[in-house]
Amino acid sequence: MHVLVVHNRYASAQPSGENKVVDREVTLLRGAGHRVEVFERRSDDIAARSLAGKAALPLLVPWNPGVRSELAARLRAERPDVVHVHNVFPLLSPSVLAACADVGVPAVATLHNYNQFCAPGTLQRDGRPCTECVGAAPLPAVRHGCYRNSRLATVPLAVSLSVNRRRWWSGVERFFCISAAQREVLVGAGMPPERLAVKHNFVPDPGARRTGGGEHLLFLGRLAEAKGLRLLMAAWDALAADGGVGVPLVIAGAGPLEREVAAWAADRDDVRYVGLYDEQECRRAIARSVAVVAPSTWLETFGLVVVEAMAAGVPTVAAAHGAFVELIEDGVTGLLHRPGDAGALASRLRRITAAPARNRAMGQAARRRYERDFSPAVGLERLVDGYRTAIAVRSGGGDVPPPVGDESTGSRRGSPPERDGDVR
Repeated sequence: MHVLVVHNRYASAQPSGENKVVDREVTLLRGAGHRVEVFERRSDDIAARSLAGKAALPLLVPWNPGVRSELAARLRAERPDVVHVHNVFPLLSPSVLAACADVGVPAVATLHNYNQFCAPGTLQRDGRPCTECVGAAPLPAVRHGCYRNSRLATVPLAVSLSVNRRRWWSGVERFFCISAAQREVLVGAGMPPERLAVKHNFVPDPGARRTGGGEHLLFLGRLAEAKGLRLLMAAWDALAADGGVGVPLVIAGAGPLEREVAAWAADRDDVRYVGLYDEQECRRAIARSVAVVAPSTWLETFGLVVVEAMAAGVPTVAAAHGAFVELIEDGVTGLLHRPGDAGALASRLRRITAAPARNRAMGQAARRRYERDFSPAVGLERLVDGYRTAIAVRSGGGDVPPPVGDESTGSRRGSPPERDGDVR
């Protein structure tokens, strides 16, 4: 199969799960013998633009005619079987879909977040869930300055949401949702359910697995409010005031809360802020963890770090909402805490460190779940099946098959958090 991957790479200064997923899928497909080319732009390149070029950039967010022409010319020259679209903001724009239509090449798109109807893509504002723009014009996003707390910066995204909604729905043969929880939200927002298939992200086998009980608790990811950093700091302070849990907390990553996290961790024996890890350092840190902590306050569409922990035989403590409730079976492969509740998070952190034998059993169960549902072999099968479906639909080979749901993807929703004291 000949695949052209379309992606606007996020800035390299901060960790990006989307960049990681794209790179892994390209490598996986090529390793299986498929021909894969990449059509990309890099947000890192914005800094090198002239002042005029930077000033004109917001005008190209809703529609970039130059990209449409360039991609169409490449499609005519190479004639791929399918185009796989990932992120198009800010340098590509939905004009990539018009290029596919111009040449008659079927397109699939992975929906990594909620950018189809939410300017920042998080369905969150001021640390709380927000659905004001779902099923409506995105005027509230502009009024609240939802993207980077700026009304001016939000306008191009709001315009793109308004003018390109129908183009997304009509120009993509198959949407890949990365969790059933995300698909449920998207269907509720009015997206065509027959085009929405659940295809979980896969994770390469790290090679190294946890061999002992672990040395630390680990937060690994973007240092942002939506990832629950402030919630984690509050929970950890409460634990420290009550004697701690016997292992340090390691925080690895970069982002807008970096200075705040570094100042909080300074001169403490129970916290280590280590900055941005590379891929190899991430794998080592996960394999040495008692547990990985994922206390996100927004509705995560997947949770790559959770599956990376599973692959290493490490359990996770995570918020009981979004995709986490289908990735983690509470009490079996990890622990879930009530979202946004620092006391509940502290309780789970204490519990995950208090019983080493139970922790090891959770880690072993997490590894088995990884092998069944998130390995490269499973990821390749679902990816290629999605491509074949899109090609068949575009060629008139049949109706759209039923969307892939929980049972057919092997996913299983975890049970709700247990009712112990400070959790419910």
